Amino acid sequence: MKTKKHTLSKQELEKNKRLNSILELSKNVFDREKRKAVSFDDFLKLTINEQRNAFRDIFQLIYDMVHYYVPKGKDDYPVSKNSIGFLKYDFSNLLEKDVDNPFFSDRLFANRFIKLIDTFKIGTQKNRIYLFEGPPGSGKSTFLKNFLHKLEEYSKMDQGILWKTNWQIDLSKIHNINELKNIKELETLVEEAELSDVPSKKITFSCPNHDHPILQIPKKYRYEFLDKLLPNNKFKKDLFTKTEYQWVFKEEHCSICNSLHHALLNNIDKPEDIYQMIYAKPILFNRQMGQGISIFNPVDPIFTQNIRNAKLQEQLDTAFSKRIVDFVFSYLARTNNGVYALMDIKENNIERLHRLHGIISDGVHKVDLIDEHVKSFFLGLVNPSDKQHYENIPSFKDRITNIKIPYILDYNTEVAIYKNKFGKGISKLFLPNVLENFAKIIVATRLNKDTKTIKSWIPNPVLYQKYTDKDLLLLKMDIYTGIIPDWLSDEDINKLTYDVRSGIINDSAVEGIEGVSGRQSISIFENLLSKCKNDKKLISQETITEFAKENEIISKNLATGFMESLGRLYDYNILQQVKESSFYYNKELINNKISDYLFAINFEIGDEKTSPYTQNKIKITEEFLDEIETAIVGKTAITNKKLEFRKEQQQRYITYTLSQEIKLKNKKITETKQFEELFDKYSRNLRDKLLGPLFKNSSFRRAIIDYGSKEFETYDNKLKQDVEHLIKNLIKKYKYHKESAKQIVLYLIDKKISV
Repeated sequence: MKTKKHTLSKQELEKNKRLNSILELSKNVFDREKRKAVSFDDFLKLTINEQRNAFRDIFQLIYDMVHYYVPKGKDDYPVSKNSIGFLKYDFSNLLEKDVDNPFFSDRLFANRFIKLIDTFKIGTQKNRIYLFEGPPGSGKSTFLKNFLHKLEEYSKMDQGILWKTNWQIDLSKIHNINELKNIKELETLVEEAELSDVPSKKITFSCPNHDHPILQIPKKYRYEFLDKLLPNNKFKKDLFTKTEYQWVFKEEHCSICNSLHHALLNNIDKPEDIYQMIYAKPILFNRQMGQGISIFNPVDPIFTQNIRNAKLQEQLDTAFSKRIVDFVFSYLARTNNGVYALMDIKENNIERLHRLHGIISDGVHKVDLIDEHVKSFFLGLVNPSDKQHYENIPSFKDRITNIKIPYILDYNTEVAIYKNKFGKGISKLFLPNVLENFAKIIVATRLNKDTKTIKSWIPNPVLYQKYTDKDLLLLKMDIYTGIIPDWLSDEDINKLTYDVRSGIINDSAVEGIEGVSGRQSISIFENLLSKCKNDKKLISQETITEFAKENEIISKNLATGFMESLGRLYDYNILQQVKESSFYYNKELINNKISDYLFAINFEIGDEKTSPYTQNKIKITEEFLDEIETAIVGKTAITNKKLEFRKEQQQRYITYTLSQEIKLKNKKITETKQFEELFDKYSRNLRDKLLGPLFKNSSFRRAIIDYGSKEFETYDNKLKQDVEHLIKNLIKKYKYHKESAKQIVLYLIDKKISV
């Protein structure tokens, strides 16, 4: 009799589909969370193939993790003797994406943090605790949580493997358990313990101190062993010479692994069989379980008792017939070659910090009578007011590294925080530049009025009163974002030497401790949006000026005269945008003039040459060179100043533009940084001559008002062309829309701002 084939119902099919999804998810989780151990022999093969990733400790892992998530930094200006390495880093993958609460790093902190991490690469990080110092509301806790979360995630990737020793003791090779009674007793113990999925004739456990497998080679033989093992390549040279790898040759294995080595040597026939029992296994960091990462809050109780494993101890005692291996370790072992973090230095964390001092100094911790070697990334968070708990202890001074994590001092980062909190669409509520100006108001409350380096660089701020305030806060803000403003004179730009610029950046270490906090800033910005939500007009500079003066928290923390200076800088910036948008470029003509100039300054007056950039035949005369130099340096500039400018441009052209950008990087002359700067200065000079007459023309103002209406068609073609060109460029280049572009032009005309 044939059996009737069962057809699955729709509900059963859906159920099977769900089960398959769960099984697939479980498999992926299992593969990711529980990696199997590999034999010591296979691990050695891995070291030959992967090399650098196989030989790393917690500090090298963190270095690799940070540079995995953070792309190489970019310098905004040509690298020169005055470059200070103040780079633009993208921290979004490390601290913003795929986290519960993103941390936005400004450029100052990003550079401090990368410099710290780069010390891990050169092996200068041991015997220290790293304290991230900042006021309440600066985001310290968010930073730490996100950083450690990404470390957990990285440890689950193939790129993020950090190896530890895994023991699989083969009982059949131990003399003391050859008696039938001991074998059966031990097999029973192993089966009851269910410590692993390996056959029951093995005792399996991982080193609780996370010893790297290479440390199981006795220290006195390690150099010779690796010399023979590794191919003669660049990594081998690095391994034997660079400080970052000295731990490979200097560190001992832990007391448990050490005693186990001695026990096995005395109870097996072939010493080499020990290495058949050693395996390598990836460390999986798990903050929740305190595995590899432990974070202690101030109220968490202090644990002092040592940790034992009674079942495993009984197995080891039975295997060797006596207590040879004392399986005991401290709570610090769980973060050895891992991360130990203190969340705020107060209450119980004060005692924890003091206890760590002795451990960090010697790298050793007593467990009963046993020395337990400790190497962890020790870090903590501290408020400035809590530094009293350690800063007056002399022996702490050379053991603690402070990394400043103050309130945001980069207005672009402050804007990014607003957009994250209230949505990217908030930009559409403001006229262009105004949202950034609100962020500048907040940042200004966090800056010191008197920082010596910038004041010594610009001793007379009144010369720049159109662009910055008397305390130079607006100038300092730009420098903190990596910008050197174009309104600075060439003379002052030349004075911005390596020492001056690095001094300004270093002075930022004492800023961002007071003023409007991060949490207050969010609340104040929310109040601004609430106040303006029913307004039909976009939020303007006048609106935020009025709001700032009425807000008690802002006005209390803001320097006198700052809002007026910000208004003047706003006028200057939008005027440049309108000038740029109104200008009809004959780009080819300007390109040719500057290209020929850069070629011609390398020859003598009276020479006749053919430019390789334009194929123009040039007779090099003072008049020819003077045209460009007058447009850039100015009509009133004396001859000596023009000659000095010519000499600087010639030197820069030879040493960088030609030798680096054109010959090495294969850039066109028009793609070089020097050309772009000269093009901008030359065309700006031409722009400045055009806008004044337009603004004085009453018909031009009426045409702006009528733009987009039927009345606009009644104006003459030239005027219509000028207005349309201006409005369309403002929209295209600076993200205005039609009404806001009209609004900003009328604002400049009515305030009579045209030069």
